[in-house]
Amino acid sequence: MAGSEGEDRRKDGADSGADVERPARDRRLPAPPADLRDALLAHYDRHARPLPWRADTDPYRVWVSEVMLQQTRVETVVPYYQAWMRRFPTLETLADAPEEAVLKAWEGLGYYRRARNLARGARVVRERFGGRLPADVGDLRSIPGVGEYTAGAVASIAFGRPEPAVDGNVRRVLARLCDRPEPTAGWLRDTASTLVCPERPGDFNQALMELGATLCTPRRPACGDCPWSGWCRARAAGTQEARPLPGRRAPVPLRRIDCVVVVRGANHRSAPRLLVRRRSTEGLLGGLWEFPERVALPGIARGVPLDPVRHTFTHFRAEYRPALVRVEPGAEVAVDAAAGPTRWVTPAAAARLALPVTQRRILQAALAVLTEG
Repeated sequence: MAGSEGEDRRKDGADSGADVERPARDRRLPAPPADLRDALLAHYDRHARPLPWRADTDPYRVWVSEVMLQQTRVETVVPYYQAWMRRFPTLETLADAPEEAVLKAWEGLGYYRRARNLARGARVVRERFGGRLPADVGDLRSIPGVGEYTAGAVASIAFGRPEPAVDGNVRRVLARLCDRPEPTAGWLRDTASTLVCPERPGDFNQALMELGATLCTPRRPACGDCPWSGWCRARAAGTQEARPLPGRRAPVPLRRIDCVVVVRGANHRSAPRLLVRRRSTEGLLGGLWEFPERVALPGIARGVPLDPVRHTFTHFRAEYRPALVRVEPGAEVAVDAAAGPTRWVTPAAAARLALPVTQRRILQAALAVLTEG
């Protein structure tokens, strides 16, 4: 299964034994598809990792695991997947769940749009497909958050459809197998379609992804243990670590973000209350709670700086610069209404909210200061 985010990564699956992109000889597969399939599946049968989602090919479970595995390492996903299935064991329970509960269950896994799309997708499946995920790739792609890769993975693993599933691992494996420095999306899709096993498409796609995750890794691939090593053109040419060529990365900007932990009522008689606000459901970290960035405070309020919190998002690096401010119980505190709804909560209640990793670290730093007095 996929271990790497995004729905920007992924048709007929019957093998004709035909060459891929016939006009160019160097684009032909280095061995008959049947030989490549047999070798890979034999290796997979011996060495497949015992992952929890492989114990059950229920379409809902396959779908959840594939979404979780986008741009996330397998070892990180396992406990989240197990907890998720305890909390939302069926598509129906997910469709009925409030968004905040879904985001809380996803907390720490990142890319929260995936969680919102899962919940939205569950409702779409209930309304449009009678509560059952469809087997057809076109129907699967009509579900929120399901792109070409996830549709192919679910169709092949859950329904036995001979559909390709091309994630970052598969891209790397196929580029090395055929010694392609810059494989195009079309070439990858055609090559994966030619290779996918009609009899065991789900196992084949998982085997191909697992090969990239465990042996054909970006650095220092374990070529001696690879079932395709004898056919691999990149290994023969000594270019395996240079395939595929890395893409050009744009500079990642740094954003400095000031935020305020406003505390009121902190004394020996009552628990303190912290001011939090909920982000818009759209956009980055949508629907999660955070400490506000802009607050109108009484003139006498003074802030205590907390340690900066740094985090790297997909397109930028963030440095949060929090400050803790104590105010009297009756003090007027105003937050821009357009910034989202606000709430005064106890520290225990704050811990139960769906908070991004950065905000949880800020909360812990603030509580440490409050505990010290």
